[in-house]
Amino acid sequence: MSTATPEAPTARRRHISVPTPQVPRSRRSPEEIAAASTFEGPRRVLLAAPRGYCAGVDRAVIAVEKALEQHGAPVYVRKEIVHNRHVVDTLQQKGVIFVEEADEVPEGELLVFSAHGVSPAVKQLASDRNLETIDATCPLVTKVHREAVRFTTKDDYHILLIGHDGHEEVEGTFGHAPERTTIVNGPWEVDQIEVPDPDKLIWLSQTTLSVDETMETVNKLRERFPNLQDPPSDDICYATSNRQAAIKKVAPQADLVIVVGSANSSNSVRLKEVALEYGAARAERVDFANQVDEAWFTQAQTIGVTSGASVPEVLVQDVLRLLAEYGYDDVEEVVTAEEDIVFSLPKEIRKALAEAGHDDVGRGGRKRTACSD
Repeated sequence: MSTATPEAPTARRRHISVPTPQVPRSRRSPEEIAAASTFEGPRRVLLAAPRGYCAGVDRAVIAVEKALEQHGAPVYVRKEIVHNRHVVDTLQQKGVIFVEEADEVPEGELLVFSAHGVSPAVKQLASDRNLETIDATCPLVTKVHREAVRFTTKDDYHILLIGHDGHEEVEGTFGHAPERTTIVNGPWEVDQIEVPDPDKLIWLSQTTLSVDETMETVNKLRERFPNLQDPPSDDICYATSNRQAAIKKVAPQADLVIVVGSANSSNSVRLKEVALEYGAARAERVDFANQVDEAWFTQAQTIGVTSGASVPEVLVQDVLRLLAEYGYDDVEEVVTAEEDIVFSLPKEIRKALAEAGHDDVGRGGRKRTACSD
């Protein structure tokens, strides 16, 4: 629980992303794994859909790519543009420099704010350094920011912000109303909360949380504060909800669920937790196919596969190719929703494209089939 901005650290370490070497690993052969298997019969894969890139992530990545095209390297990005090692490493190789804070960027350079959003103080620091900025904040996160400002300034509410203290998105939302916001990490903190007026409370949430865990926290908060108000619309983003709904359908049938996503991706970590909660015998998270341990297959006749909202589809396809080598070539897609949401690119990018004479000023969501390579 937090009600005040934490003290700044005495020393700050520059963000450096080191690409992960994709070296071939020594694997036991498919024949060895088949001989050691505890089951008989055909192997299959249940491929969850939706999965992978959401519109907000796609928008942010395209924004950085367009910035490189229009501005040239280097382009600076505060924090990771999205929480995925492959995406960050690839952009770094193209000339993106990732930094922890705006004061690490040389004056007058171009700085992109990540999809997770930033506080007004961060924007002010960038302005003070005469930085050209592109705001790639996901529009759904921006919606939460606007709610924080509206409910504290216009309606005089105190906000109970459900989320992980220290996560970039939570820091950004908290920074819009720091004196009127209390961060609640989970239901275990509810009994410790102190508020100025129990009758003037509203809850907001980090967009990438587990839907079930968030509502558990909300229900416990309401037991203590009966007049707690709901936000006007769900803060959990559609992509997070859809990916969790898909894995809930896959998990009861799966002996193993493989979640493709990075360790610092909140929604990827939640997918693993949801898979276990809803009946998967085992669930593992990997960044890349070379991190999959073939020994997992010996007790897994049915394997579920999904990916977090910041994961490019190519990484999922790598996992599917590996599974096919071990006999899991029967792939059934389990579709629980169709996604067609597309966000416009940041206004700074649209303006630059228009000035350069481009007819298509950019939409931030590549159209792709669910199983595209």
